[in-house]
Amino acid sequence: MNSPQETTMVLPHWSDGFSTPEAMAALESPHSPPFDDPILVFGLAVVIFLVAPLVLKRYRLPGIVGIILAGAAIGPNGLALLERDETIQLLGEVGLIYLLFVAALEIDLNRFVEYSERSVVFGVLSFVIPQIVGTVVGVIVLEFTLPAASLFAAIFASHTLLAYPVVTQFGLAKNEAMTVTVGGTILTDTLALLVLAVVIAAVGGTLDAAFWLGLAIGLSAFFVGVWVLVPRIGRWFFRIHSEESYFEFLFVLSVLFVCAALAELVGVEHIVGAFLAGLALNRLVPETGPLMNRIQFVGNALFIPFFLLSVGMLVDVRVLLEGLETIGLALSLILMVVVTKYAAAWATGRLYGYGREEVLGIFGLSVGQAAAALAIVQIGFDAGVPGFGQHMINAVVLMILVVSLFSPAVVDRAGSALVRARDREPYDPTAAPQRVLVPISRGSTYRESLLDLALSIRDDRSEEPIHTVSVVRPSGYSRTQADVAEAEAMLEGVESYASGAEISIETHTRVDHNVASGIVRSVLDNRITTLVIGWDGARSRTQATFGHVIDQVLDRTTQLALVGRIRTPLNTTDRILLVVPPGIVDNDGIDEALHTVKLVSRRTVAPVRGLVVDDATRPIERRFDGIDPEAPGTFGRIGGWDELLQQLREERRPTDLVVCLSSRRSDVGWHPQLQRLPSRISSVTDGNFVVVYPATDVQDDDRQFFRFD
Repeated sequence: MNSPQETTMVLPHWSDGFSTPEAMAALESPHSPPFDDPILVFGLAVVIFLVAPLVLKRYRLPGIVGIILAGAAIGPNGLALLERDETIQLLGEVGLIYLLFVAALEIDLNRFVEYSERSVVFGVLSFVIPQIVGTVVGVIVLEFTLPAASLFAAIFASHTLLAYPVVTQFGLAKNEAMTVTVGGTILTDTLALLVLAVVIAAVGGTLDAAFWLGLAIGLSAFFVGVWVLVPRIGRWFFRIHSEESYFEFLFVLSVLFVCAALAELVGVEHIVGAFLAGLALNRLVPETGPLMNRIQFVGNALFIPFFLLSVGMLVDVRVLLEGLETIGLALSLILMVVVTKYAAAWATGRLYGYGREEVLGIFGLSVGQAAAALAIVQIGFDAGVPGFGQHMINAVVLMILVVSLFSPAVVDRAGSALVRARDREPYDPTAAPQRVLVPISRGSTYRESLLDLALSIRDDRSEEPIHTVSVVRPSGYSRTQADVAEAEAMLEGVESYASGAEISIETHTRVDHNVASGIVRSVLDNRITTLVIGWDGARSRTQATFGHVIDQVLDRTTQLALVGRIRTPLNTTDRILLVVPPGIVDNDGIDEALHTVKLVSRRTVAPVRGLVVDDATRPIERRFDGIDPEAPGTFGRIGGWDELLQQLREERRPTDLVVCLSSRRSDVGWHPQLQRLPSRISSVTDGNFVVVYPATDVQDDDRQFFRFD
């Protein structure tokens, strides 16, 4: 044991060790600024994500501006509460690629393909106009060399969709002008980053044939590989993991980050890979499903705010004090980005007839600058490109600050006007609100898939819940109570599933000797407009068309009814085969029925192929094309019922959704063959199959289903 004297002799030496700077730094608290305690850093960021948008909302300013300003205030150039260290940069990069991924998922892919030419035109204009103006200014005014001037122009020829969260907030992701802008952004940024690659190669002396060959082969292999392989892998995964779980979300994230990493390997920015991954998965992620809700929730609550915070932490207002060179460069950058991006938006609007608000929205989205601009100037600085010194970096940061505040405000103003215009679109005020009822039996195996069908036909403007009902036959007090409790527990599971898509469910449990009577009473009590009924595809001895219960419900109701056998997830659908019986086009409810089919087509992004049985195709084509929403469709004539079955037998694919328009016995378009058609079609296809019965006794005025161009 040491003696007290020995202990006192050691203490002075022990205490002297803490007098060194290294030891004193080790004793500094992680809770003193700049904070490096991970819990404190994350907690502060989350508080900012919550408070900043709420504060700015009171002043009618976009919430994302608040996060950017907060990042500037707490960052290393402000109060220095947080450093823009590797963690913040990592989360910011993740937020940026997540933003482009969500933008691609939310695009109306049918419209994106239909208007791809417009996206290309806007992308070229949005790059070429700034690139030419910037290069001329760089050579003549700033006296840069041609490579340096080209790189200077590429800084603001690119753009970042900083204000896209505002578009999502207004529900304008499927607006044509916004779709064109998002699609054009990828082309614009790709071209700007290619300029970067070429200039750096030229400065480094490696700009030769091998450079161009390698770049062309890599890009071609990447684009074709992602576009072909990702959808096939996705369909396979979703078919074997049909239940909603975190595995689906993890699969989507895996595709996103693998594609982003591969994009960098072939020489383009990761945002290009993220956007392409979103397009490849677009058809497989329903916009109204729980999976999309999870993707949007994680992005809007966490990843995208971290990107905005990271952008804000770049801002350093002290650069205003560094002399006229920095201010002059910054003002020239700001002036050129505003003028040239507006010129590109205006030219696109004139070419395609966009209104003032849409042009303003295109301009607001495309004027944003952040990651791409910063990457270009930083790489140019590191490579020693003439003219790319510290003043250039500071000028770009100042430009980012100004447009980060300007861009969301412009999009917010344009979005408000577009929403007001959309709300004034013609709509039949006498039409009853859409109310969907889904009868579910306790033995149903595919009730989640049936609910997905109901979600896919739900009107975007409807605020009504989806109604579900389970009917229990009485069989003694105790047994009936147990059956009712089991039915309620089953409906609670359905309600929990729908809550993942943020869709409210109103459940009903009825006790009735006749199941059909219980369903019909629920239809009447809740003023239901649409029925979605599950069918197992089996025949019974008493069956007329589907079975005793379903046939009774159809006979005793007049509402639009969908009888579906949904065995695989709807999001794996890549084609809708629409069977059109002779004379059905004259049915009073055909417009609503076609509107419903087109809703399914839009939600699954699956084209419609119409098979018109023994009738002319032109009348149904005209009806189909004139009904909202837009969806691709082609129609061909089939000689008869036997030929129809033979064609379905030969051409059906596992990913097809077969939809058959039908008619109740007393309605226009009914034919004896329709009574046996569901069972005959189910015998030639084991995939998803839906029979649509138009509503009867509908009003002659069906304006709510027609497009007004």
